[in-house]
Amino acid sequence: MKYFVPLLAQDIPATMDLSAEISQNLFTTNNVWMMLSTALVFIMHLGFAGVEAGFGQAKNTVNILFKNTITPILGILSYAFVGFFLMYPGFETPGWLNFDFAGWNMFWFSPADADVTVGYADGGYTYWTDFLFQAMFAATAATIVSGAIAERVKLWAYLVFTLLYVGIVYPIIGSWKWGGGALDAMGFYDFAGSTLVHSVGGWGALAGVILVGPRIGKYVNGKTVDKPGSSVPLAVIGVFLLWLGWFGFNGGSVLSADPAIVSFVLVTTSLAACAGGIGGFLAGNIVFKRLDLGMILNGILAGLVGITAGADVINPASAVLVGFVAGILVVYSAVLLDKLKLDDVVGAVSVHLTCGVWGTLAVGIFSTNPEHTFLTQLTGVAICGIAAFSAAFLIFFLLKKTMGIRVSEEHERSGLDSHEHGIRGYTIVYDE
Repeated sequence: MKYFVPLLAQDIPATMDLSAEISQNLFTTNNVWMMLSTALVFIMHLGFAGVEAGFGQAKNTVNILFKNTITPILGILSYAFVGFFLMYPGFETPGWLNFDFAGWNMFWFSPADADVTVGYADGGYTYWTDFLFQAMFAATAATIVSGAIAERVKLWAYLVFTLLYVGIVYPIIGSWKWGGGALDAMGFYDFAGSTLVHSVGGWGALAGVILVGPRIGKYVNGKTVDKPGSSVPLAVIGVFLLWLGWFGFNGGSVLSADPAIVSFVLVTTSLAACAGGIGGFLAGNIVFKRLDLGMILNGILAGLVGITAGADVINPASAVLVGFVAGILVVYSAVLLDKLKLDDVVGAVSVHLTCGVWGTLAVGIFSTNPEHTFLTQLTGVAICGIAAFSAAFLIFFLLKKTMGIRVSEEHERSGLDSHEHGIRGYTIVYDE
């Protein structure tokens, strides 16, 4: 980056437009931060893969990793084809489905028309950075679903669901707020996606869990049977990768490198994560009468999800409370799901749906902006929830009636790795 600091006014070249150079430098700084944030959000997919593979059974490790590898691939491509346009349709008047189809072709057929100047997004980033950052968010919604229905869902059914949910459902719901639609006009607030990303993914996960059904042997004679995960260390690594990625998830959602706001957001994000871990630790100890590592890990993620809606408008002390409550909620939500015989392998519904809803409502309670009200937040949560759950349930239901969404009992009992992939995730070979 070039800096020009003259000592005297006459040292400034006559041809130099200082304000223009400062503006260009800020634009470059903003865009670099946004690209770095994009990379951090991308690494979250590795975190999700680690958590899901670590908490899943060893016999399904390759299947889980396969899904987590192809999810961002399909997510980014589907978002490029249709999702980006649907999410930012250019509403002339705020509405629900008011798209200007005239701008659809620019991404594919007229890349030279893409705005890469200071004039785009108030000098925060370029058109291409905008697309890639948002595409990473989109793929995350499908990854949430993957963890909940792991170990018994048909791979092809999951892939079809991912294409439809990420390519169409998620961006349409997102457009209602981030694309300048009806929720935005209503005053609904969701800074980085407690509802628009996490609970939308969580509602999809809940629909999948209901229709796919629990794993064989999970609930026996009214009791919940633990299915031991393949690797606790891998799950821990996954959670810390997700925490790292959240610095880009929330920090990048500032949409610039503004030092005051970005640093504030990263502080509230970290405090909520820590408080969530404490909440999960204490609630897990009360409920399960043991020092439950899994609940600390999910508590951290719960705190992160909870603060995501208001990381820029909730003060640090309140962020601690938001995260702590989220950490408690995730434990009791997991217990409730098991009582209802809703088998969620990694606790995705409890982390992303329960705590996503809580975090969005918390904006109406703790926000420093008096325009953010609890009733508006509740209305927005309800609208997004009804839309996301209905769409996900319909997609899964149609898939269930056509191609089927569950593997055979034989494949589930012996493991998906050998049957669907011809390779196992954990193999020990001894030389004779």
